[in-house]
Amino acid sequence: MPLTRDQAQQRADDIQAFRREAQRLRAEGSLNPGDEIFARIAAHHDQVLAQYRASFDIDHDSQTKRLSLSMRVVSLLGALALAASLLFFFYQFWGLFGEALQVGILIGFSLGSLLLTGLLIKRDASGYFVKLAAVLAMACFVLNLHMLGQIFNITPSDNALLCWAAYALLLAYACQARLLLAVGLVCLLAYSGTRIGDWCGWLWLEAAERPEHFLPGGLLVFLLPALLSQARYSGFAATYRIVGMLALLLPMLVLANWGRGSYLPFDYGSIEKGYQLLGFAASALFIWLGIRRDWAEVTLLGQLSFLLFLFIKMVDWWWDVLPKYLFFLILGLTAVLALLVLGRLRRRHTGGAA
Repeated sequence: MPLTRDQAQQRADDIQAFRREAQRLRAEGSLNPGDEIFARIAAHHDQVLAQYRASFDIDHDSQTKRLSLSMRVVSLLGALALAASLLFFFYQFWGLFGEALQVGILIGFSLGSLLLTGLLIKRDASGYFVKLAAVLAMACFVLNLHMLGQIFNITPSDNALLCWAAYALLLAYACQARLLLAVGLVCLLAYSGTRIGDWCGWLWLEAAERPEHFLPGGLLVFLLPALLSQARYSGFAATYRIVGMLALLLPMLVLANWGRGSYLPFDYGSIEKGYQLLGFAASALFIWLGIRRDWAEVTLLGQLSFLLFLFIKMVDWWWDVLPKYLFFLILGLTAVLALLVLGRLRRRHTGGAA
């Protein structure tokens, strides 16, 4: 399997961590500075880092890593700014163009941005300009379908969501862009919700009025990395899990406070209590699963969800009954209790690892 840039960066980070620890050992007198085996390791690491810098433009030290973080932020902001500029350009001058010219501009911008992305994939080793161009290409495609629908007076359809999802996913896998992967998955979830809503007799624009429409798609997205390996794409599996969890937990949160949005044939109060319990159970399950599988993002999101459900429940119980100082005192003591429980879990996990 060919090495990816993210894998090369991870190896470079491990090398830097190894060198920092070796320096500490020398300072403590536990390592002989003239040890031949460490000299050979250092020479090999230098060769590996030089090869990675030439092939992948990796961050070989902490300073370049900080600069790369700044470049990622600037790349994202630049892509959003260019997309916004394109949108406002169309709306500013659109009425001045004839119908044939409008169609030609839309198709030209879409094909041009896609061609630019393809050229940069081969020439931009860092990946920052590639991702910027890919986000711009996605914006052009979305605008293309929307404006063409207006030009030819096409009835809006949820099939556009499927087209946007397919385009975003293709760009994401071609450019290793997690942002576009998340966009594609959100579009797929929206499409699955509208399809389920249509089967249940709802107009596709009204699908959000029944949050349960999105639960099956959320579960599928969460499980997809276990069914289709994402090992070649750094961070993609975590993105699938985060988007899937949000698609599961957010409808539960809505229904825990708005029972009339459910299909269940019970009174609204019982539905809300049921989804509150389901939210607590799902959050606890995600926390356990994240700890067991070493999925940091699943553990964190599960903890935040559990605390959010708990806070909402505490407000329902005590906000109108207790004085405000007592309410927040109970809230603080609950946080202390949560810290004690998490600390115990951490010590148990550490002891098990040892």
